[in-house]
Amino acid sequence: MTHPFELNQEIELSATPEQVWDAIATGPGVDSWFMGRTELGTAEGGPANLTMLGQTEQATITAYEPGARLATRSEQAPDGQFMAFEYLIEGRAGGTTVLRIVQSGMLGDDWETEFEAMQAGWPIYRETLKQYLAHFTGRTPSVTTAFRPGAGGPDAVWKTVTRELGVTPDVAEGDDVRLPDGSAGVVYYANLPVNLGVRTDEGLYRFIHSGTDRGDALVLGHQNFAGRDEQPAWDTWMAEHFG
Repeated sequence: MTHPFELNQEIELSATPEQVWDAIATGPGVDSWFMGRTELGTAEGGPANLTMLGQTEQATITAYEPGARLATRSEQAPDGQFMAFEYLIEGRAGGTTVLRIVQSGMLGDDWETEFEAMQAGWPIYRETLKQYLAHFTGRTPSVTTAFRPGAGGPDAVWKTVTRELGVTPDVAEGDDVRLPDGSAGVVYYANLPVNLGVRTDEGLYRFIHSGTDRGDALVLGHQNFAGRDEQPAWDTWMAEHFG
């Protein structure tokens, strides 16, 4: 049985409406702060597809108003499930912009768990968008998504991740870390045991632990704005540390 839902978010960004539009309404822009790879058309009726871990979720642009409003809707599943997004942009005095995100649609039988997961997952992406606009706006990254199912429970996973970063599980925003490749970074978001965000001079990293039906999985998302493909290195790191 399906269940309707709506999730509303609002974020103030230190960027112009044009910069925010490029970040949410172009494929390279979305790739710079969100998950996977996004294909976006440039008019109503165009594609709005997300590809992650070899699977593509197809969607269509339902509203396209440059600098002001973008809306998309996924294909409807046989049981009636679908997902819709609306992005509303409003410029403010002082060079800032308010972005409102409305996510809605129909969820399945386990809708409460799905809704809670969306609520828990969005904050790190909102903060990653802030980081992108503040430090890397206009640059196109090489995108890595590494997934390790059966990584272990949250205590074990975060003990390993934080040890590899040179910090403790009590890590907090603003802490200095060192990535496995030796590069220095700073924590821009810390919400253990759910997720952790790190920024370096060259990119943005997100470590996310999922303890749902994915079976205690660890997901790494990395945008490298120096353009290097680091997928093989992170796949190897995942295998070495999480079996």
